[in-house]
Amino acid sequence: MVSVVSATLTTRPAPVRPAAAPRRRTRVLALPEARWALASLLAFLGALALDLGGAPAWAHVPLYAVAYATGGWEPALEGLRALREKTLDVDLLMIVAALGAASIGQVLDGALLIVIFATSGALEALATARTADSVRGLLDLAPTTATRLTDTGEETVATAELAVGDVLLVRPGERIGADGTVLDGTSEADQATITGEPLPVVKGPGDEVFAGTLNGTGALRVRVDRDPADSVIARIVTLVEEASRTKAPTQLFIEKIEQRYAVGIVVATLAVFGIPLAFGADVTDALLRAMTFMIVASPCAVVLATMPPLLSAIANAGRHGVLVKSAVAMERLGEIDTAALDKTGTLTEGVPEVTDVRPLPDSGLDADALLALAAAAEHPSEHPLARAIVAAARARNLPLAAAEDFTATPGVGVTATVEGRKVSVGRAKDSQEAATVVLVTRDGTPLGTLALTDRLRPDAAATTAELTTLTGTAPVLLTGDNEATAARVAEATGLTDVRAGLLPEDKVNAVRDLERSGRKVLFVGDGVNDAPALAAAHSGLAMGRAGSDLALETADAVIVRDELTAVPAVVRLSRAARRLVVQNLVIAGTFITVLVIWDLAGHLPLPLGVAGHEGSTVLVGLNGLRLLRESAWRSGAVQDKRG
Repeated sequence: MVSVVSATLTTRPAPVRPAAAPRRRTRVLALPEARWALASLLAFLGALALDLGGAPAWAHVPLYAVAYATGGWEPALEGLRALREKTLDVDLLMIVAALGAASIGQVLDGALLIVIFATSGALEALATARTADSVRGLLDLAPTTATRLTDTGEETVATAELAVGDVLLVRPGERIGADGTVLDGTSEADQATITGEPLPVVKGPGDEVFAGTLNGTGALRVRVDRDPADSVIARIVTLVEEASRTKAPTQLFIEKIEQRYAVGIVVATLAVFGIPLAFGADVTDALLRAMTFMIVASPCAVVLATMPPLLSAIANAGRHGVLVKSAVAMERLGEIDTAALDKTGTLTEGVPEVTDVRPLPDSGLDADALLALAAAAEHPSEHPLARAIVAAARARNLPLAAAEDFTATPGVGVTATVEGRKVSVGRAKDSQEAATVVLVTRDGTPLGTLALTDRLRPDAAATTAELTTLTGTAPVLLTGDNEATAARVAEATGLTDVRAGLLPEDKVNAVRDLERSGRKVLFVGDGVNDAPALAAAHSGLAMGRAGSDLALETADAVIVRDELTAVPAVVRLSRAARRLVVQNLVIAGTFITVLVIWDLAGHLPLPLGVAGHEGSTVLVGLNGLRLLRESAWRSGAVQDKRG
């Protein structure tokens, strides 16, 4: 059990961060809950080693005491504060049960209980802090200053001071300071953080731009259309915070159950002690019976009934590149009955690739010659499309001629002199394909076209099929990309419910509509624009390799290795964990019921009561640890990927 708890503290990898904003990340040991939990765990491990090694009591008992004190003082203090408000905190009951176990010699059992609760509290605090860090870090996407045009020239102002109607000058390479409309200029904007589109989008007069998106190589004059507080990026922050708060009612329900259980145990323990005394029983015998009752009725086995399966599943998932942030998150993953998937970076890799090379019949070139010519002209460019064209030529081992007099025009393309002739590569006009089509010309004469698309993940179709089988419903595709591209991806993956052209709030509304119809939705995404939907969904999974910090911190789990097949695998693992939780609760409940009835109706010897209590605790713990086995993950993986 200790190894499982420890694993959850040490297997959290740092997610890959795009260069959109500086990283803000709370260090684990900066949290007091984590420091106390670590101190408690280390003291417990030291005491356990000495105890099992046969060391005298004076050597290991003080270390057990340190484990109790460091892990238990905070919940004990909170419990006492709750008592002042006339409520009984179940954590206080755990402390009392642990102390009760220690008072009759079961020091190890009580210390283990303390360590488990301290570790759970640390994990919860860490998840909360990291999410808050990312929400604050998102605001760094928007620049703090902007260049405002006035009648007398230019002035630099804080973006918070911008007003609707102001006109901004956005220079090449700058981030756009506000949501607005382009009045003049042509450029390309990288707006993947807002819409999820993998490629820069051409912006010209009349086009909408968003605060925080990155301008390309052209200069733009932009009219401010929204107050900075109402920008899309600001609304994303608000949506994440609001969606996170909607989970509170479930937590309140759990606390009600804990409250009733805690009160019931305390009342019953006092009754077991007081009633026999009223009828003349010996004080020592009554106290012994009451203490036995407290031990056998304590929820140690119930607590372990839940944690080992979930923590084992978390550790197993972690070994296979899926970071599940908490036991609650692991449990919720198994409850989903509908999957909603982002496109770019989720079903696709977010990287363009050349899918078709089409020389014109009268060009005199074959496909390789056309591709080599285009790659030679594009070679000096850093544009994603240029890199894809050059990569395609290199994949075919095509020789590239040197390019001279290279020029790039935003929104148009590139021109270069290749082997003494002027070669141009630019976007083809009036293309109705679900791909980006570029036209290659030489000395003004069209030679042919290249088609580029966002590369579909090789396991996308198998994963969507597996999710359909798993949930009984085909996944829904939610994307900010255009309808033609979305339809192409949907056709390749067998999806029929496709919703394209969505802004972040549209994705949230789609998720909420599904949940209002009675569905429990799993949303899978990777970008900042996906974060609100990740928070709003019953459960959220983020693709981690290129995922934004906000998506990684908002999601309940992160697929660190970017293997899409891990989505159905972790859902199946969660369902297996939930089945074991039910089994363990039945086992724990049966033991507690039998021992309590024995103690009340007969005379349960204290050593036998402790043995029964410890036996049930060990049994449910070992049962839960079954999910650490490799076979538990393989049974949930897509078979054509994992075998």
